[in-house]
Amino acid sequence: MPLSDAKVRNAKPGAKTVKLFDERGLYLEVSPSGGKWWRLKYRFEGKEKRLSLGVYPDVGLKDARARRDSARRLLSEGVDPSANRKAQRSASSDHAANSFEVVAREWFERYSPNWVPSHGSRIIRRLERDIFPWIGRKPIADLTAPQVLEAVRRIEERGALETAHRALQNCGQVFRFAVATGRAERDPTTDLRGALPPVKPGHFSAVTDPAQVGAILRAIDSYRGTVPVKCALRLAPLVFVRPGELRQAQWTDIDIDGAEWHYTVTKTNTPHLVPLSRQAVDLLREVEPLTGEGRYVFPSARSADRPMSDNAILAAMRRMGIEKSEMTGHGFRAMARTILDEVLGFRPDYIEHQLAHSVRDPNGRAYNRTAHLAERRKMMQAWADYLDELRTGKSAARRS
Repeated sequence: MPLSDAKVRNAKPGAKTVKLFDERGLYLEVSPSGGKWWRLKYRFEGKEKRLSLGVYPDVGLKDARARRDSARRLLSEGVDPSANRKAQRSASSDHAANSFEVVAREWFERYSPNWVPSHGSRIIRRLERDIFPWIGRKPIADLTAPQVLEAVRRIEERGALETAHRALQNCGQVFRFAVATGRAERDPTTDLRGALPPVKPGHFSAVTDPAQVGAILRAIDSYRGTVPVKCALRLAPLVFVRPGELRQAQWTDIDIDGAEWHYTVTKTNTPHLVPLSRQAVDLLREVEPLTGEGRYVFPSARSADRPMSDNAILAAMRRMGIEKSEMTGHGFRAMARTILDEVLGFRPDYIEHQLAHSVRDPNGRAYNRTAHLAERRKMMQAWADYLDELRTGKSAARRS
């Protein structure tokens, strides 16, 4: 006779386990301590088995019957309900283990060895600070486009729109890695194209008026900080390389006697050669007694085993009263590009070569690092001489 709600509710424990049977293999098991469990007895491949369907009263008679019916449907399809449950639990466990943060860190470990260390550091810091706190613990396969957008919008709302775009790009890379490794079906960031406002093109602050350039050079001359920082400040406009390349300059790459600096461009991973003017060589000879025994030309103040910090030159410029809106370390490149072309009249392709920009010949082939080297030597010396004139106030407008 089928069970009723009243009979289940009033079932009393005995000295041994009591079984109250319903229909089609479902029964209520009452333990001597009073606990009540729903069980399903069934046969699969000739073997008798049992499946737990929940605890009364959390699972009532109606729900227990529904669970029994679901299990019997699996049986009719040749599926063992017990094995199916174990498989679901295993899948659920794997699902939870493959959180966005777990997959993201695996992606980072896989690809970061191929990146410049500073680039990798920025990516992992961006994820740790702006993404993991909001979606890091969620299973990556369950994440939706609105959830990802909510995280990157937090970055946008604090005014860091470019960082928001980069964070979204990194999330897309992680999702595609998850798809490739079988832990997600698709990349939801593809649905977010246009969801963030576009980044307005901008430029690093740079001074290109010769009179203002002279004032900045004089301010640098008056700097009263350490010799390495002052030499780095004075060398920056002379060589106009990227700030990271200047602060990471190594003595093994510099031929003072030959007046050349050979290094690999971090942005493109290509060899580059900087002809050194007499003024640049003099500055290197000035700092060599202090740092020449170490690896870096401009080492960190805390450790000779590390290069000068990212913001050492910028911080020094701020202490001299040169505001970020007026000039940045990167701005020396724009300054040289403009004045060498518009004031000193050098060929743009010579300038582009010296800036380590990609320049190709008429057949589409990239020029090597020694292209137009003689002309670039003359250009770098003329540039250094012109900066001296600006510094002393002796220069008037040059040819255009």
